[in-house]
Amino acid sequence: MQAGIIGLGLIGGSMGLALQETKMFKTILGYDINPLHNQQALSLGLVDECVELKNIQECDVIFLAIPLDGIIPTLETFDNISPYTTIIDLGGAKEKIASSIPSRMRKNFIGAHPMSGTEFFGPKAALKDLFKNKIIILTDIEDSGEFQVAYAKEIFVSIGMRIIKMGSKEHDWHIALISHLPHIISYALANAVLSQENPQTILALIGGGFKDMSRISKSSPIMWKDIFKQNKENVLKSLDIFEKEILLGKKLMEEEKWEDLKAWMAKANTLQNFM
Repeated sequence: MQAGIIGLGLIGGSMGLALQETKMFKTILGYDINPLHNQQALSLGLVDECVELKNIQECDVIFLAIPLDGIIPTLETFDNISPYTTIIDLGGAKEKIASSIPSRMRKNFIGAHPMSGTEFFGPKAALKDLFKNKIIILTDIEDSGEFQVAYAKEIFVSIGMRIIKMGSKEHDWHIALISHLPHIISYALANAVLSQENPQTILALIGGGFKDMSRISKSSPIMWKDIFKQNKENVLKSLDIFEKEILLGKKLMEEEKWEDLKAWMAKANTLQNFM
């Protein structure tokens, strides 16, 4: 069995390492549009061989770990897909992708979102255990082939993941709140400090709170631009909800309603009861 990985950054590179641990595949092939990423992936042992994109379509399973805007154009280049090939998209937004998959390969396709990652990107960020004990969300699998669904589940279980199934529309709304919103807030927080006259002086004072909240502002702008673009309506809706809470906190401070402010913060404390 051969696995192919398109995109050899954090997610694709980590998938290569994780698949090697399973011993399920004789060969793991890789492709990245960036020649440097191909060289790094080989030197780091993320894949066995880097090949041309056209050769990846001959693999038994193909992982797409590329920016979202590249997924459909990449699928459209596939002209020799076997009915038994499994194509797994690992992107962070699903609904627009699901509605645009070429019909000739819809049964081959599995929408999957691993709830794992770091703020780093590129082949050097790859981690062998990135997916272990993490959730993988499979979307719209009723539209995928039975063989492909079973095969995808076997792979994800073998690398230590826990499977959750849901529709792509539901996925995109939930993930907007718990992933996409925190990222855009983190970018905004970082830019708020950088916009000050002497940001270096301010940053010399930072503690754990700022580090925790700003950590994900180091995430790839290329990847996140596509996520915000493809899930725009849900992200904007989540920002509206967040803005209402920010303005409420501001209003309570302006009006010096300190007990109400304390109650507002105490309500937020209860979130941890669900985690």
